[in-house]
Amino acid sequence: MALTLPADPAPNSPGTPRADGRAAAALRRSLAAAADRPSLLAAATVLLVCVPTGEKDVTAAVHVTAADIASLALVALTAVNLLRGRLPALSRASCVLFGGIVVAAAVATVGSIDPATSLTGFVRLTQIFVLVPAGVLCSLRDRADQRLVLGSFVLAALIQGVVGAHQYLTRTGASYTGQPIRAVGTFGALDIMAMSSVVSYGLLAALALGLAERGERGNARLRRAMFAAAAFLTFPLAVSFSRGSWIATGAAATVLLLRADARLAVRGAVLGTAAGIVLVGGLGLGASGVTERLSSIGSVSAAPDQSVSDRYDLWATAGRIWQDHPVHGAGPKAFQQLRDSHAPLRLSSGSDAADATIGFQREPLLSPHNMYFLVLSEQGLIGIVAYTALFLGLLLGCLRHSRGPALAALALLTWVLVDFLYADIGGTTTVLTSVVLGLAARACVQETA
Repeated sequence: MALTLPADPAPNSPGTPRADGRAAAALRRSLAAAADRPSLLAAATVLLVCVPTGEKDVTAAVHVTAADIASLALVALTAVNLLRGRLPALSRASCVLFGGIVVAAAVATVGSIDPATSLTGFVRLTQIFVLVPAGVLCSLRDRADQRLVLGSFVLAALIQGVVGAHQYLTRTGASYTGQPIRAVGTFGALDIMAMSSVVSYGLLAALALGLAERGERGNARLRRAMFAAAAFLTFPLAVSFSRGSWIATGAAATVLLLRADARLAVRGAVLGTAAGIVLVGGLGLGASGVTERLSSIGSVSAAPDQSVSDRYDLWATAGRIWQDHPVHGAGPKAFQQLRDSHAPLRLSSGSDAADATIGFQREPLLSPHNMYFLVLSEQGLIGIVAYTALFLGLLLGCLRHSRGPALAALALLTWVLVDFLYADIGGTTTVLTSVVLGLAARACVQETA
């Protein structure tokens, strides 16, 4: 009777002790690298925004993405390093500015019309406007760290830009004027603004990094690569048909160029206009949709379309909520509960969203689509003072610089502050706002270039 012995597992097959040992060793090396250079986690947070999350319920109280997990890992690592004395303590000014946000959100939560619901909003606000920015600030020890994070913005934008351009050219995007041509990247029609936000961030970061390489000591190859990336990203940004992103990018690019070199700003305006004429007028890339969308910007007051009209009504609704709760607001996440009782009857029940995956859906309007009105209605005068102090403090600190990564932080912060005039936090890319605030805070404490 023959005895058959089981064959030894292949030395490199998954599940063997050797393979498990290699995986554990790789994990230890990754953790050690992150501990030595925490900015790797900040860069990972930016890149993980590109990971598709699938279709989600926009009315759910909490959405946790891969980027959120990476950002919380950065916060945890920062806390450990601070306790071990491996990172410098935050400056007093930073503690006051970020602490004011926590105090305002806490007061609004305690005085909320629904404290239990507002508690999740308090946690989210603390994550986005305090913890993650502080983690990014502490992780950026030198210019190499800053360039690493800015490079991750450019790479994420290129990924989304390639996907978005493909969607437009192959007519596989979200619906726009009844045609599947709107570029939305990996985010889908339910997160219609996400791709244009990522592409805008990357375009501005690439432009700033390219400008930083001017002069004899600059890297000509890197400069050309960054300018080429910025030029390419204008196309997916255009076919996102996002008026808000166009306006914010134009304003941020203007501030960036004026701060770097006023004469360069004039040349940039001329070249940008010429490029637009060639791409749209000459080659016809996105011609009809882009020109129609551009012309609609000028009619937002005289003859607003439905989306603009709804924004005006949502802003008025937020104002009425604030009048009822002027000091500490109605509480985080209270706007969606009070919207119907304060909104005019003509407000739409939602906005249309459609693509090949979800079909046609009505997306509810759960916020005022203006960060400043959202803060005013939910956190009152205490909140708007705290946020104004934070934003102005960061902006003035960034304006001291005219070169280097700090100039990129100025452009990105300008984009956020302009975008907040007609948008607010929410969606997959919200955590990128935290990274931008951290970059801006780092510029504030950085020596003038």
